[in-house]
Amino acid sequence: MRTQVAIIGAGPAGLMLSHLLHLQGIESVVLETRSREDICATIRAGVLEQGTVDLMTETGLGGRLRREGFRHEGTVLRFNGVDRRIDFVELTQGRAVMVYAQHEVIKDLVDARLAAGGDIRFDVSGVSLHALESTHPSVRFTGPDGSTHILEADFIAGCDGTHGVSRAAIPAHARQTAERHYPFGWLGILCKAPPSSDELIYALGDDGFALVSTRSPQVQRMYLQCDPGDTLDDWSDDRIWSGLRARLATRDGWEPKEGEIFSKTVVGMRSMVTEPMRHGRLFLAGDAAHVVPPTGAKGLNLAMSDVRLLSRALTRYYQHRSEELLDQYSASALRRIWRAQRFSWWMTSILHRAPGADAFERKVQDANLDYLTRSRAASTALAENYVGLPMEAPWD
Repeated sequence: MRTQVAIIGAGPAGLMLSHLLHLQGIESVVLETRSREDICATIRAGVLEQGTVDLMTETGLGGRLRREGFRHEGTVLRFNGVDRRIDFVELTQGRAVMVYAQHEVIKDLVDARLAAGGDIRFDVSGVSLHALESTHPSVRFTGPDGSTHILEADFIAGCDGTHGVSRAAIPAHARQTAERHYPFGWLGILCKAPPSSDELIYALGDDGFALVSTRSPQVQRMYLQCDPGDTLDDWSDDRIWSGLRARLATRDGWEPKEGEIFSKTVVGMRSMVTEPMRHGRLFLAGDAAHVVPPTGAKGLNLAMSDVRLLSRALTRYYQHRSEELLDQYSASALRRIWRAQRFSWWMTSILHRAPGADAFERKVQDANLDYLTRSRAASTALAENYVGLPMEAPWD
């Protein structure tokens, strides 16, 4: 088998890269270890930056997004029982975010690729990468029927997440990883209830962080800070609702709308960046290269930014036989990645109670939030980062 670009992983990064390359007449094959049903059912983040919305719309993927997504023109920061709203549209000259779940993005991408005759191989196993430093790299894999295949390509894009084979295929001496683990996690739930708020609520209570979001007119997504070692058995429905009510309490008696909880998960929180994002003919994108804590809603959006850059670099190569943008890819992507890491770390720091924090630390944390919501300059900085810094062109 032969293709121009072999893509490892059918998450948002891999599927969007395949879609963007197709629009430029560049062939690709996507290899995925999970089934189509599994990747379309995985519940993940759902906040799309303005740049991600624009990218999907410009490439023909905006139809269902416009019909079913929730445009949020601001967000609410709640602390000391009081709401302070950050107005994205006013502070960023009309930019906003869209709440549209990641699995819906994946469904749109899979449908688009298959409708265009795209080659996505689901349920493969034994994926391994070879000859990465040559001009003829290859991927070996086993199909769902047990048959062995060798896929030759000009380039390989590793879009298979933190536990995939792509990052591990780079020799240890050729990569560096910077990482930070946080001393808290998130307990996430999906519940059958109408929206509690028209916009996301980020709350900080005495016991820690809570977040209110919407997935549909009938389903809410909520999170609350927990110990990263907690299991689902530690959190009964009664304890969850009690914790949410306490952390979301306001002076006027506001309470979240409650309903049947039909999904629970405990999410660990860490920051990680692997550099460089290229080794020979292998290029990393998305979670294969970096992980952010979910507080700033940057994971999916960084993946989209990565593959936008990579698709442009590959297009330049095939149209002009120039490797200039391929050589710049890692440095260009990492500029935006580290800015997003800074923002995600900062949001996480100001909105979570650190274990063992004393009264001084808690008062400083409250003062930070008070300044953030009273200073136009500080509010503007938050709004600009939340709606998304520009997806820079690789030559900027």
